[in-house]
Amino acid sequence: MASVNSSSNPLLIRRIEELNKTANGNVEAKVVCFYRRRDISSTLIALADKHARELEEEMENSEMADLPEKQKHQLRHRELFLSRQLESLPATHIRGKCCVTLLNETEALKSYLDREDAFFYSLVYDPQQKTLLADKGEIRIGNKYQADITDFLQEGEEDSRDLMKLEEKVWDPNSSLTEKQIDQFLVVARSVGTFARALDCSSSVRQPSLHMSAAAASRDITLFHAMDMLHANSYDMTRAIAALVPQGGPVLCRDEMEEWSASEANLFEEALEKYGKDFTDIQQDFLPWKSLTSIIEYYYMWKTTDRYVQQKRLKAAEAESKLKQVYIPNYSSYQWYSWGPPNMQCRLCASCWTYWKKYGGLKMPTRLDGERPGPNRSSTIPHGLTLRHSGSPKFAVKTRQAFFLQTTGLTRLARRLCQDVIRPRYLARHPYLLVNTVAIKAECALRLPDKPKKTLQQKPMERKPLESVVRYLEAHPRPPKPVPLTRGCSISTGSLMPIKPSPILNNGSPTILGKRTYEQHNGLDGQWNRELLLHFYLNRVEREKVRMCWRKMERRRLEHPCCFS
Repeated sequence: MASVNSSSNPLLIRRIEELNKTANGNVEAKVVCFYRRRDISSTLIALADKHARELEEEMENSEMADLPEKQKHQLRHRELFLSRQLESLPATHIRGKCCVTLLNETEALKSYLDREDAFFYSLVYDPQQKTLLADKGEIRIGNKYQADITDFLQEGEEDSRDLMKLEEKVWDPNSSLTEKQIDQFLVVARSVGTFARALDCSSSVRQPSLHMSAAAASRDITLFHAMDMLHANSYDMTRAIAALVPQGGPVLCRDEMEEWSASEANLFEEALEKYGKDFTDIQQDFLPWKSLTSIIEYYYMWKTTDRYVQQKRLKAAEAESKLKQVYIPNYSSYQWYSWGPPNMQCRLCASCWTYWKKYGGLKMPTRLDGERPGPNRSSTIPHGLTLRHSGSPKFAVKTRQAFFLQTTGLTRLARRLCQDVIRPRYLARHPYLLVNTVAIKAECALRLPDKPKKTLQQKPMERKPLESVVRYLEAHPRPPKPVPLTRGCSISTGSLMPIKPSPILNNGSPTILGKRTYEQHNGLDGQWNRELLLHFYLNRVEREKVRMCWRKMERRRLEHPCCFS
């Protein structure tokens, strides 16, 4: 057990693969991850419960139904899920030792509750794919796997079994041949095998020396073939020797050790280093052209070679140099511990706190067990990282990152082609209805070839000539500013309207302490300046011409004010 994520969360359960010493002298443990029920989603928990019910029905064991509710509750805390995920963590995070075993069908479930720090698993959890699979390992005990031994037949009693369905006899130890004669026949078979390899061109390349050819001819495949020929010819040595050397030449028997090339042997050793004795994965990833039977047969022959002995010695020497054990200090304290959400203000005693840290639950079922909480914080962060936050709830939840929706061109096109299928106005009023995107894509793919291709009509922008703009400005000069009324002046209506002060626009930058006014944000309401408006319609050369015309008009207005009244 290890504690790497938070002091308030249960201990993490890991299996130590090896202990390594780093360059700075610290010890790190390479571990395999186990997950609790609280670390996986509700969907996968329902799948695990379904697998447990099927296993219970298959075993015809009603022990789980006979357990009281309290023991069922505690038994769920003992169930783990194995993963293939590897981690490295400091040895200082290790807090204790526990026992995790594959679920044994013959063992009572209550036995896990009787033992402290005992857990079991039967399914494998994939954290990346979020899937649960049955473990490949299985304890094969029962009538399905063990044969029923029949009673010994009495003297003169006939065998009532169908002998055609039984095994075929391939060797008779009570034959007329002696042990010396059988050994002599096997020597002849080895000689025939050596001579056959001398005649074969491919064997001459693989075993260039006579010593290697004789060693290859002395393997089990040659001896088994010789004994089969001896049994097939009713232990007549003359006929058996003739069967070893038929009309076409001597019989050449090869095993997998001779059939495999040097490159295939190197691939097999590399795969064995990566996958171990998982021959199915070795065949799929490294040797797909070899059958599973061929790979297994080659493995047991490879274990008799010198290369296997050398690798075994190297691994033993490497294991001797690695750390075997580390000292873990005892962690124990007796006090009340805060548990659960801060608003509930729950506290646990030392005994319940130890149970919570080990098994990830409380001893007695509570009313909160029926309500499935959100994902555990330890499962939402990467294992091996420490999450630090203050005790205040407002710091416990992080704000979500902003995102935007970038649609593809085909999606935007489907909105227009399939409006009758999508019904955007109806969906806008019912936002919780699901949209069948597969049907929309299929309908868009059907309608797209039939849609006539229409080019986008671009409307040209009409620009007025400069002379017409100048004539318009001459015909519509800027009106004079109104003279504001002062106090004491009389108006024909007899009423005096109060003077509305015009807002002052502060062109300067706002101060740091003061807030910006509405005018500094949005400007003043009023008549647009035609000169400013022209900047958006004319280019630079035309603007200069307009300004020159405007200056001439201003001079003429000042010289002849009566013409512009």
